Amino acid sequence: MKIEQIYTGCLAEAAYYIESNGEAAIIDPLREVGPYLKKAEQNGAKIKYIFETHFHADFVSGHIDLAEKSGATIVYGPTATPAFKAHIATDGEQFKIGNLTITALHTPGHTLESTTYLLTDAEGKNHCIFTGDTLFIGDVGRPDLAQKGTLTMNDLAGLLYDSLNEKIKPLADEVIVYPGHGAGSACGKSMSKETFDTLGHQKQVNYALKAATKEQFIKEVTDGILPPPQYFAKNAAMNKGGYESIDEVFEKGLNPLSPQAFEDLANQTSALILDTRDPQVFAKAFIPNAINIGLNGQFAPWVGALITDLKQNILLVTDEGKEEETITRLARVGYDYTIGYLEGGIAAWQNAGKQIDQVTSISAEEFEKAYQSNPKILALDVRKPGEYEAEHLDFTHPRPLDYINDWTSELDAQKTYYVHCAGGYRSMIAASILKARGVDNVIDVAGGYGAIKNTQLKRTDFVCPSKMAKS
Repeated sequence: MKIEQIYTGCLAEAAYYIESNGEAAIIDPLREVGPYLKKAEQNGAKIKYIFETHFHADFVSGHIDLAEKSGATIVYGPTATPAFKAHIATDGEQFKIGNLTITALHTPGHTLESTTYLLTDAEGKNHCIFTGDTLFIGDVGRPDLAQKGTLTMNDLAGLLYDSLNEKIKPLADEVIVYPGHGAGSACGKSMSKETFDTLGHQKQVNYALKAATKEQFIKEVTDGILPPPQYFAKNAAMNKGGYESIDEVFEKGLNPLSPQAFEDLANQTSALILDTRDPQVFAKAFIPNAINIGLNGQFAPWVGALITDLKQNILLVTDEGKEEETITRLARVGYDYTIGYLEGGIAAWQNAGKQIDQVTSISAEEFEKAYQSNPKILALDVRKPGEYEAEHLDFTHPRPLDYINDWTSELDAQKTYYVHCAGGYRSMIAASILKARGVDNVIDVAGGYGAIKNTQLKRTDFVCPSKMAKS
């Protein structure tokens, strides 16, 4: 028996490779399916099943491409209605992979079709559960994504409570929990950084499994849920309705362009220029109106949160050799319309004598001096609301990057704004968007709040997030 968790940190997503006696199964595959096919081939195994725990909202799964290329059967749980060929399992239905047995346990709550897969080994012992977004380490899936008709968030939370108590908690304590996500995913609110655990330990430490009553569970699970990123519903629709092959996405996107061809195509198509270099490198020289979302951070989730049109044409500026990786990571969240990249990067653009722009980036110490000389400076804190509430500078205005499309119009394009986040990644995203929208006098505070805490600037007293939730 072989079970491998394939964890993708930038999405906080876990796919799984299961193999026994020459047969394999994949659970919740990512969009690019080559690694799964290669792994099976190297092990002399044939992929028999592709198990989907639900219609994912935070990424586009690779189930359709993988089924076409491997001949495997796509399996969803009860009530799923995909627009493509798939086997819809009944509750309790069993599937054989070599000497292993996979049992579909219908666990609605996160979504109505959500299904947990129980793996039983060759000796008939329950070994592990693949819980998707039903049960995380330290948390459970948010119950607000599948509200339909009269079905409310509280209704779904109630279903989730029943699923956990009737299908999962009765399993033995030594059963291993393999979830679909870890810390950083927007599919829950307080996931642990660990990516697996025993069910017994989770019963002891996971607040959602310790709730004494259904009413308490519903209150705790629904408290403090932020609105889902705008791309969630769109990704879920793609997973349910189908999408084009990633091979076609690569064919469109891996299109090297000279500086002049890049400029011409940008003008002809109204394409978004997306620069994925390090924030501080970007600040020194970039193509006017380009948006910076660094590849080395939570790239795909931020693209999904901020670029509202999945069919937006995108032109890329990347570090050399990062073009294919960037296109892959865009496609993982449904952005399939990359139409080319700047060959030779920003150096080629500058060598061609093309115009560049810059963002002024200052140290936390320089920021402190600017405030001391003018206490009326306008400073924007673009961290999440919970981060701001926990601790912030006395004089900053909360303007979460997540909602920049809502608050940009409130700014005065003639004024100067200082922008900071926690470490410098999000503030440069915000600065680039503001400049592209005509707010030209934007100054980034490098190192963000982490660096600002080393200055004498007055901060509010720290409030533990758990205390805020109870107050």
